[in-house]
Amino acid sequence: MERFLKQQITQDLEEKMVFMAGPRQVGKTTLSKSLFKKTDYLNWDIDQDRSRILAKEFNAADLWIFDEIHKFTRWRNYLKGLYDKKGVDQKILVTGSAKLDILRKGGDSLQGRYHFLRLMPLTFKELKMKNQNDLNTLYHLSGFPEPFFRGSKEKANRWSRFYRERLVREEVASNEQFLDLGTIEIIIHRLPEFVGGLFSLNSLAEDIQVAHKTLSKWMSSLERLYAIFSISPFGAPKIKAIKKAQKIYFYDWNSIIDEGGRFENFLAVHLLKWIFFEQDTKGRNLELRYYRDKYQREVDFVVCENNQPIIFIEAKLNMTKSTQGLKFLKSRFPKARALQVYFTAKKEFSDANAIEHISVIKLLNELV
Repeated sequence: MERFLKQQITQDLEEKMVFMAGPRQVGKTTLSKSLFKKTDYLNWDIDQDRSRILAKEFNAADLWIFDEIHKFTRWRNYLKGLYDKKGVDQKILVTGSAKLDILRKGGDSLQGRYHFLRLMPLTFKELKMKNQNDLNTLYHLSGFPEPFFRGSKEKANRWSRFYRERLVREEVASNEQFLDLGTIEIIIHRLPEFVGGLFSLNSLAEDIQVAHKTLSKWMSSLERLYAIFSISPFGAPKIKAIKKAQKIYFYDWNSIIDEGGRFENFLAVHLLKWIFFEQDTKGRNLELRYYRDKYQREVDFVVCENNQPIIFIEAKLNMTKSTQGLKFLKSRFPKARALQVYFTAKKEFSDANAIEHISVIKLLNELV
């Protein structure tokens, strides 16, 4: 199976270095080594490789791959020196499960020398899936290659739990200056219960008895390490939207037990993957948000482009009437597409409010 980014990475390597970030164990190393016949793979976490990196002892290869090099304090200047000396004559790919995208948020010595791409979990279209049975398989396992290809729900559940624990013990421990890893581990096992609703930082801080500021730092760290992602509310004064509360999701939707929350998380990952791809490869100014107002009208997802809504999406397990939230937003933004998306759809149609009632399979085939 060819990963969705393979062609783009190959094209981008002809022009600049490529930085590929994404969740741990999402397949970055496997994809990297498959790009060319001759590659020199160097992992900063391996003692022998680290010595070779510092001594600049590389094998002759079509592609040099540096994995987790962001843990090296002077990694930016190191890569700048290599690129300025070798240029595009030597293809360089940098991978990591954290921090690489922070470079995009300000000036840096590497500016103009790299393309940035994000590798996401396996999705319905990438796997060339076709029907409801395929959907059930992906939904009940995971988009991460190891549990998906094992094909066992029991093994996928075990993998998900240990995956969260390893994120804290290995990724958080090696990337952050936090001491209370035990409490962070408790938090990452508690967070799935917040998926599908609004996340209250204050409530969780009080529950586990940590300072609000401390918990905020931990949550930001989990986002930087691609353990979770959050989306902010969409709103303007004329639609009386709430302005502060966020919603959180996991890259591994198998972490979610509640069926409604799992389906929402499943769809969130697929949408985010498409948005990242459009941002990274086409430069589109897309954002994923949600809507809720003081009258309790809600819409699970709002896709915005240049700060204007282009798609409204409500996720439902089974068919039902159009939600008040979708009807309200569609009336305020008639040019935006409004979708009520079902895990199981007996029929597909557009109602009198111009809201499309469709199977999730139809939507997933429009993404990546």
